Amino acid sequence: MREDLLHFVWKTNKLATKKLHTTSNQAIVIQTPGLHNKNAGPDFFNSKLDIEGQLWAGNVEIHLKSSDWYAHGHETDANYDNVILHVVWEDDVKVFRKDNTEIPTLELKSYIPSSLLNSYKKLLQNSKHKFINCENDFKEVDAFVVTNWLERLYIERLEEKSKLITTLLEESNNDWEQVLFSMLLKNFGTKVNGNSFLSLSQAINFSVVRKLQNNPIALESVLLGMAGLLDKNEVSNAYYLQQQKEYTFQKNKFQLESKKVLTPDFFGLRPHNFPTIRLSQLANLYGQNLNLFSKLMEFSNLEDFYALLKVKASSYWDIHYTFGKESKSSKKQTTKSFIDLIIINTIVPLKFAYYKSQGKPNTNELIALLNNLKSEKNSIIQKFDAITEKTVSAFESQSKIQLYNNYCSQNKCLQCAIGTTLLKQNS
Repeated sequence: MREDLLHFVWKTNKLATKKLHTTSNQAIVIQTPGLHNKNAGPDFFNSKLDIEGQLWAGNVEIHLKSSDWYAHGHETDANYDNVILHVVWEDDVKVFRKDNTEIPTLELKSYIPSSLLNSYKKLLQNSKHKFINCENDFKEVDAFVVTNWLERLYIERLEEKSKLITTLLEESNNDWEQVLFSMLLKNFGTKVNGNSFLSLSQAINFSVVRKLQNNPIALESVLLGMAGLLDKNEVSNAYYLQQQKEYTFQKNKFQLESKKVLTPDFFGLRPHNFPTIRLSQLANLYGQNLNLFSKLMEFSNLEDFYALLKVKASSYWDIHYTFGKESKSSKKQTTKSFIDLIIINTIVPLKFAYYKSQGKPNTNELIALLNNLKSEKNSIIQKFDAITEKTVSAFESQSKIQLYNNYCSQNKCLQCAIGTTLLKQNS
């Protein structure tokens, strides 16, 4: 038994009978189950119950056992003073308020239909053997339910991504250009070097970037040097020595400190994702664009984003991936698929956070933008495509990644619109 099933039963009134009684044999009539609270405090707010002919308004707390009330320390927490009913699977101890009055208890063990318990048990039995618990039944859910749930999941995903943006905004005294710089660096670093590049952005105040934007080579030297990529004294390449000299000058001029910057990794990366290439591309992006944040916030057309974010590394990197070692000539330019990832992971979350801060939510615009981008390709999406219709857009892939990571992989079926719909259908 899990608490989330008890929450589901209480919220949906999926009880075997309407004739309920407390463990003290007081008749209960549920007028309103209350609002489900997913944060700290009682599980349901503003419930209305008729208990033995008297109308009560207050909160409801749900536990597996009544003794959990004391195990969780609710008896000393003022947030629980207004609990009017304790709903449990098993009543193993009487529970009292701080004023020593007993809290009525409803034991659900004898009220939950066996069909519901069997359906729930069957759903969770799949967790060790299948990709997701409901993979055999996923197609049975009405498309309207799935579409609406995916939209909610995407907004939830944007809210989660906004947490880092909010933190960066506080650290930068509300400098959105600095936040954009940090987010771009993080995502230019991709999954392997994201944290390293983020630490790099936190070691370079954006005022330095502003002053070096008219000199991309100097900006590139600062990014490479602060990342520890200009520390190899055995390299005698002319461009490397020029960058070393430039970095030393700029480091002293701006009093830069790189001790807290995490060293980027090359291992396991495709050459086009090497930190040398990505940092040079980013330096040139800023070298070509003043007021980059304002431009990106104004854009809503994909072609505008592609035109702006299509940048190449400095010409030295045409025949290099690392310093001193020549390679076959090729322009190291940001690809369409890479720009798509920057739009998904940087531009859209920033637009969401920025317009939300302005009191102008723009979720419809962002969903429309993501619907025009092709789906990401990864193992999660491949497995979803095997059990339901093929994922077409980035909006769908982002939503399904959120669904899997935050619900399916954690067995949170009863916090998922798809899981609850199936449970209602099958019980």
